[in-house]
Amino acid sequence: MASFTEYLRFFVTLTAVVDPFLAIPFFLVFTRGYSAEQRVRLARIVAVTVFIVLALAAFFGEAILELIGASLPAFRVGGGLVLLLMALAMLNAQPGRVRQTDDEMSEAESGVVSGVVPIAFPLLAGPGAISTSIIAVGQGGFVHRLAIVFCIGLVCLVSWGALAHAHAIAARVSRTALNVATRILGLLLAAMAVQIMAEGLKELLPGLAH
Repeated sequence: MASFTEYLRFFVTLTAVVDPFLAIPFFLVFTRGYSAEQRVRLARIVAVTVFIVLALAAFFGEAILELIGASLPAFRVGGGLVLLLMALAMLNAQPGRVRQTDDEMSEAESGVVSGVVPIAFPLLAGPGAISTSIIAVGQGGFVHRLAIVFCIGLVCLVSWGALAHAHAIAARVSRTALNVATRILGLLLAAMAVQIMAEGLKELLPGLAH
C-alpha cells in the first residue's frame, strides 16, 4: 500500500476531476419537474454508475494498457495532458470539450437522454476521471487497488450528496460561488496534472531526473 498522503492526494485529485459542483447546474436542468424522491433516486443512480465505471477502470485499466502495448509512464503523460486541459476549462468555470461536447450539452438541456448519460458518463466519469483512476493504481497490489476503490467510493458519496441536495445548494449558494469552487478545484487539478506528467516523463526519459 502507498502512504496515507498518496491516497489523500488521489482523493483530492479525483474530486477535482469529477467536480460535482460543476455538475449541479446540469443536474438541475435534467431534474426540472422531478419530485424530490425522483431527484434523490437519479442522484443515487448517477453516483453508483460513476463508482462502477471508475472501479472497473482501476481494476482492469492496466490490463487494457498492456493489451494495446502502451506503458504506464506513457499513459501518465497522456492522462496528465487530459487533466491539464480539463483544469484549464475549469479555471474558466466551463466543463470543456474533453468532459462534454456541445452536442452532448444540447441533449442534456433538451432532456431527450437519461440522467446517467451524459451526467454520470462522460460529465463525471469521463476520460479524466478514468485516466486518474488507472494512473493511481500503478503497479500496486490487490490491497492497494482496494484502497483506491475505497477512495473512489468516497468521491462518489460526495458526488451523491452534492447532486441529491442540488436544489437546496442552488437555493443557498449563488452560481458565482459554485464557479469559484470550480476554479479552485481547477487550480488544484492543474498542479496535479503537471506533477503526473512530470512523473511519467521521468520514467520515460530517466535522464530528466538528473
